[in-house]
Amino acid sequence: MLSGTQVTCMLPVKDLARARRFYEQQLRLDPVGAKQDGKFVYRCGGTEIALFPRPEGTKAEHTALSFRVGDIRAEIAQLKARGVVFDDYDLPDFKTVEHVCVLGSEKAAWFRDPEGNILCLHEDIG
Repeated sequence: MLSGTQVTCMLPVKDLARARRFYEQQLRLDPVGAKQDGKFVYRCGGTEIALFPRPEGTKAEHTALSFRVGDIRAEIAQLKARGVVFDDYDLPDFKTVEHVCVLGSEKAAWFRDPEGNILCLHEDIG
């Protein structure tokens, strides 16, 4: 029953105006609009992303959402041109090269929104 429903990903934000500028100008997501409860919603493929005001922001240390892309390097270049800053890692079992980490059958790159939510691009390679 739930497999046929639309999913909304909820992301906490301290500063809704700042977050909206990022999601609209840098990520270029399609705005749906404000909801009466204070959320602001975007459409992304068959999913909605809802930013909701939360004074303490996010406390997550994991990827909140990941965008599947066809060409991760091209997408990174486009986002960097719009001011998105990517995270780089150099750990024993987890290393990025030019912002990209190969994880089995996919490539991935991480960045954060201005509110601290961890976002990801991923490309299937297998």
